Formats: sequence, structure tokens, C-alpha cells
Amino acid sequence: MPNKILTAAVAATLIAACGNEPAPVEAPVIDLAVEAKRIATASIIIDTHVDVPYRLEKAPADVSLATDDGDFDYPRAVAGGLNAPFMSIYTPAELEAKGESKETADKLIDSVEAIVSGHPEKFAIALTADDIRTQFAAGIMSLPLGMENGSPIEGDLANLQHFYNRGIRYVTPTHGLSNHLSDSSYDDNRQWGGLSEFGREAIVEMNRLGIIVDVSHVSDDAFWQIVELSKAPVMASHSSARHFTPGFERNMSDDMIVALGENGGVIQINFGSTFISQVARDYGDALRTAGKAYIAEHPELTEEFIYRGYRSIYEEEHGPMPFASVDDVLDHFDHVVKLTSIDNVGIGSDFDGVGDSLPTGLKDVSQYPNLVQGLLERGYSEDEIRKILSENVLRVWEAVEAYAATTSSST
Repeated sequence: MPNKILTAAVAATLIAACGNEPAPVEAPVIDLAVEAKRIATASIIIDTHVDVPYRLEKAPADVSLATDDGDFDYPRAVAGGLNAPFMSIYTPAELEAKGESKETADKLIDSVEAIVSGHPEKFAIALTADDIRTQFAAGIMSLPLGMENGSPIEGDLANLQHFYNRGIRYVTPTHGLSNHLSDSSYDDNRQWGGLSEFGREAIVEMNRLGIIVDVSHVSDDAFWQIVELSKAPVMASHSSARHFTPGFERNMSDDMIVALGENGGVIQINFGSTFISQVARDYGDALRTAGKAYIAEHPELTEEFIYRGYRSIYEEEHGPMPFASVDDVLDHFDHVVKLTSIDNVGIGSDFDGVGDSLPTGLKDVSQYPNLVQGLLERGYSEDEIRKILSENVLRVWEAVEAYAATTSSST
């Protein structure tokens, strides 16, 4: 008879049957904080929305070193395990009317290229999903590029080719206002009923080139049109679940999340407290209403002051924002997984893009291990966590690349 190895549980049963009760076998104690740090350090972490370029445009700093402000710099990213933050090439909505969008986007891309050229031992542009894996293996932080707001396309499909050549690998058709491609979730002006005719042409061209279509910021009607039109999976680069913030169109409804999953796409959860918690959402809405009244009385100020300077004035009377918690953020991950699968959710923090509204425990790029620890505590396996950290979005990116390879040349 061949030898067999008995498990502790089987051995205990046999001994008990003979009348000798064994000492209980204690499971090894795992320190989840240590385990979370190990997973974060050993895994590729892709965050599909980090607003570093626009932050540096407003307040220059050397993010290759520790910085005194902002949510991102190289030392903090390394501490948190971040390997591939998508640099958001963001152009404010009002620049479209001024004809300054393309110029601004090119300038921001220049700034990312300058970071890389100045510190090639730390950073590299990533043009493909495979670049992410290769640069991770080499110990280099990837800086892929995503365009937040399609206004720099300026009505010319040739500009999509231009920006693809410059490294843009996802495009969000619109931002805070309806533009020449799409209606915005933030704008009551629904001039197109979703996508414009040019916007539809742009979606087809993005598919052809191998640019991921990003459905964050678009109106609900535009979302449904994009999902129907796109031949490749799409992504919400920095959105959360509307289930927790009813009526907030910028987040995605359950039906939309299910459709995104059926499309093979992925929703990258936004960490901003007003995206995560209804209590924080209500506070933020009241702050904006009061802020608009304030700048109406101070015409020398722009609307940006509401988000940059008015907050401290508002807090003096109303107290600080009730920040969301890591558990609140995790609720959004759980919700998406229950609606779809573990394959359809990831991280799109909006670091450097949501001001001082980030959750307690997720205040900057050093704190991804807190998210990983929370996932472990909720029973997610290491393989499942790796999907959330990067594998899901890499799968979408590779599918977009594969579709583009079947069409005309993207070079």
C-alpha cells in the first residue's frame, strides 16, 4: 500500500477515534498589513487616472523627489507600490471655445516627456500593455498617457492620429461641459442627445488606432451609444458606483456597470469622497452652491476658486468635509464584482484631481497597501487582487490593441 500524507484534521480525527484527544492545531497567524505590503510591492499597480501634469502646470515641482504638496511623487509612489500611473492630459472645458485645447494638451504631454527624459532611471513612457510588464520587470515606473477631455481633437480625426503618435492611449470624449464630441454628465446642455456625429466617427477611429474609449464624464445617453458602437472593450477610467450616490450621473448606474461587463470593459473606481459617499456628496454639493454665490459676488475670481480656495472659507462656517473611509471605497469594489465579476473592476483614484476630498487612509499614492489590506480582509485572494490592481485593465488594453491590429495601420 502506498504511503499517504495525512492532513492535521484527518490525523486528529483518527486519534480522537482511539480515545486520545490531540492538542488543537493552530493556523498560522498572518499579519494582513505585512501581507498587503508584500502584494502591493510585488504586483503591477496601474492607476488609470492621476492628474499630475495639470497640477504641475499650475504649481511646478520635481516629482522625481519628495514634494511638499500634491498626492503623487516618486518616493511616495514607490512606497505604495505604484508602477504605472496614467498621466492625465487634462484640458479644461472652457478652452474649446478659445481654440486652445490642442495647444494645451501638447504642452502637457511635453511636460511628461520632460519628467521621463530628466529621470530615465526612474520613469519611462508606456505605449503598449507589454511596455508596462517590461518596465515593471526592469524596475522602471511606467507613465502611460490618457487624454481627459476630447476637445484637443478639435473636429479633425487627424488629431487623433497625432495624439496617438504622441503616446495617448485612452481618450475621455468630454469633461465638465458638452463639447464637439459628446454631451457631458455634468452639463444640462444635452445638445447631441449623447454623441455628436463627429463623436461617433471619433469612436470608430479610436478603435482603429488602438486608443481605449473612456466613458467617464460622458452622459448616460453617450455611454449607451459608445457601448453599442465600440468594437473593442471600453473603460471608465475614474468613476464609481451610482448605487451609493443616487442621482449623481457622473458615477455609473447598475445597468451601465452590467453593460460594461458584458462589453468586456472595466470600471476603475474613483477614490474622491464625493464619488464614494452620499454624505460627502451632499457636503460637496452645498459647498459648490455656496461657492458659486461667492464668486458671483467676486467677479475677479474664476470658477476654479470654488475648488482651490473657497473650501477653507466654507469650512470655517460648516466644518470639514466628512471624508469617506477605505471601507466605503471597498464597498464600491464589492458592488461591481457582485454585478459583474472580478474581471471588471480596477483603480482610477483621481489623485491630484479631486483636491482635498480623498478618503481617510487613501490620501496619496503611498497608501495603496491600505486598499489591498481591505481587500484581503474581505476575502479576496491574491490572484483576485492582482486582477484589480492591473490585470483587468491590461486585458482591456490588450484587447483594444488586438482589435486595432485587425484594422488599417495605426502608425
